[in-house]
Amino acid sequence: MNSDYSILIDENTIHTKVKEIAGQINRDYKDRELILIAIANGAVVFASDLLRHLDLTVWFDTVKASSYRGTVSGELALKNTFNLELAGRHVILLDDILDTSRTLIKIREHILSFSPASLRTCVLLDKPTGRSNGFQADYCGFIIPDRFVFGYGLDDDRGLGRHLPFIAAKD
Repeated sequence: MNSDYSILIDENTIHTKVKEIAGQINRDYKDRELILIAIANGAVVFASDLLRHLDLTVWFDTVKASSYRGTVSGELALKNTFNLELAGRHVILLDDILDTSRTLIKIREHILSFSPASLRTCVLLDKPTGRSNGFQADYCGFIIPDRFVFGYGLDDDRGLGRHLPFIAAKD
């Protein structure tokens, strides 16, 4: 990993925000069971930290989807579906970054076909400049500028950087 990047969001700020999001989810789903579905691979780090702060009965699953080739967004590929029964259950779809919204919308539509009791979306990062349809996540960590970011689960254009404890952007 070279050092041609700057840190946009440091590790402590991320952890504080993740606890804040978990607190809101705990309040919103008090006394209810919840299914948390993370979009792999990028949201897995966010999901693992968020799960540790949820004081609910939480079922966890992942779905694999990708729309990026390097730094360019392309056609979305949904590679697997869920192992849990979603009908009549409360579901939160979790992603690392909301950019064009194509990934979240496609997977959201897929989940809705299973008739959950409720479905909300949660993202760590929101890059609204990449979106023209007005879609917004129900839970959002940070609004970021229109830059290619990596770290804290997100990879760079070479597939590296997921292990970094912060969010960085290329200089």
